[in-house]
Amino acid sequence: MLTNEKNIYYTLRIAAAMCFIGHGAFGIITKEIWCNYFGVFGIGHAMAYKLMPWLGSFDILCGLSLLIYPTWAIVGWLVIWGAITAFLRPMSGEPFAEFIERAGNFGAPLILLILYNRSGDNVSWFAKIDPVKEYNSDNLGMSVKCLKVIVFLLIIGHGWLNLIEKKGLIGQYSSLGFSNPALTAQIVGVFEALLAITILIKPIRPVVLALLAWKMATELFYPHWELFEWIERGGSYGTILALWFALPRFSLNLRNKLITT
Repeated sequence: MLTNEKNIYYTLRIAAAMCFIGHGAFGIITKEIWCNYFGVFGIGHAMAYKLMPWLGSFDILCGLSLLIYPTWAIVGWLVIWGAITAFLRPMSGEPFAEFIERAGNFGAPLILLILYNRSGDNVSWFAKIDPVKEYNSDNLGMSVKCLKVIVFLLIIGHGWLNLIEKKGLIGQYSSLGFSNPALTAQIVGVFEALLAITILIKPIRPVVLALLAWKMATELFYPHWELFEWIERGGSYGTILALWFALPRFSLNLRNKLITT
């Protein structure tokens, strides 16, 4: 039987792998909008299309490595690369909400680094992570706080994109048959903003679980490459589920500390 500590570990590990495998698939497909992100570095369209499959393949290899033989080096790299690729969106002229909506991309591997830290200075960055020996219960409180912030950011970011009526979201609502997609986007935006604030202030397990179901369902409605889009959002689902797993253990640790003091 898996403990909550192992549940959190496997959830975040699989979630981070999903994110980078899904992201890598778009590189192989040569998703056109990626040209904008290469443009931040002064790389033209022709070269961008040549580089996309190589970067996409590397992303997929990183994701598979995390599934097969997870090392600290891969986890650390995924934090950096996830933050960079997310930040390229506002750097290329997209709304800042596009960055914070992808907080799960770098948030899932970040929590792995915080909660399952290397045991001693002699442990290599290329050593396989041991979720039993390297679990650090002292960092659980910090991990829960970070998870709350990460989940808040990814939900408030998506709500923000609804409130500014992102073209892609309006298209989703239109394809689903809503007669007034702009109004639908406003309603969803307010709803998600309230959910995000609730998670940040007082996360309750039933609300967190409902949020997970909401996020997993709403990410299915992309008009193109639905499966890859859904897989790429693995970091979002994983951080929400990890928070759900962590809450009872965090409450128990807090109760024990109060009793001992």
